[in-house]
This record gives sequence, structure tokens and C-alpha cells, in this order.
Amino acid sequence: MSTSWPSIVFRVNGSPQSVRVPPMKRLLDVLREDLHLNGTKEGCGEGECGSCSVRMDGELVNSCMVPVVQAQGACIETVEGLASNDEMQPLQKAFLECGGAQCGICTPGMLMAASHLLARNPRPTLGEIREGLAGNLCRCTGFIRIFDSVIATIAADVSVNRQRENNAR
Repeated sequence: MSTSWPSIVFRVNGSPQSVRVPPMKRLLDVLREDLHLNGTKEGCGEGECGSCSVRMDGELVNSCMVPVVQAQGACIETVEGLASNDEMQPLQKAFLECGGAQCGICTPGMLMAASHLLARNPRPTLGEIREGLAGNLCRCTGFIRIFDSVIATIAADVSVNRQRENNAR
């Protein structure tokens, strides 16, 4: 039966992938069930909570709302793609240190949304952080620890850049 489905080819976290699944299967389910990338979580299944957020061709999308056929030829980045060489990036470390990660359902989506925001605006204000994460819901932290995690990431980046400038002198 699966041989009658088209081959859908795309990249996930830099690696080429090809799946033969029903074209209308949700990208979320393909990531979790077929590619065994379980970091992306399902919250509401209706595109309202942002828990399943991934980047598709550089844009933040709710993977529960994307039929996998729309990913044909796309570059997908999941929360697993944030770490490099099995080392957490500063944003992930800040979520851990600041308590931005609580139960873990919203955390992958929050990380993806925050990463997306910081890629577009490395020094957002608190208002811009609130707006950048507005599509993601959390029932555990009240958002303050999540906002603090993003602010800590910005502060760490500023500190690293200052150190580089001082070393260059």
C-alpha cells in the first residue's frame, strides 16, 4: 500500500530525507513517527499553541497544520537541529538555567520561536520578545522564566561579543 504513495523529499536539520507516506499526513506526525524526531511535541493539534513549531524554509510554522506534501523540497529545522555536535546552544542552556523549561510540552516550540526571533533580531526588546513568542502557549511558567531565558541568551551573546572585541585589541 505505501508503495503507491509518492516519495516526498526534503531536508531535516541539514540531512536529506525521503518518505513514502500519505501526502496529507501531518508534518508533525512524519517527524515523530517516520523520522523518529520526537523533540517536536503536539499540544493542541489545531495550530493554536505553537508546541509543534518548526522552521520550514526559514519561516516558523505549526507542523500540526502542514501536510507533508507541502514540505516537498523544503528545508525543515526541528528542535533537534538547534544543538550542534550534541552540545546545547546558549538559548537551550538559558532555558535550562533560568527555568524556562518546565513540563516540556511547549519547550521545543518556545525554543524554535525564540531561535527564530533571535535569528531575525539578535537584540529584541522585552516587547519584541513577547510578540515573537505570542504564538506559543505555556501553562507552567507564566512566561516570565521563558522571557528571562531569551534575555539571558541576549546578555550572554553581548558578553561574548565584548570579550571577542577585547581580545582583538
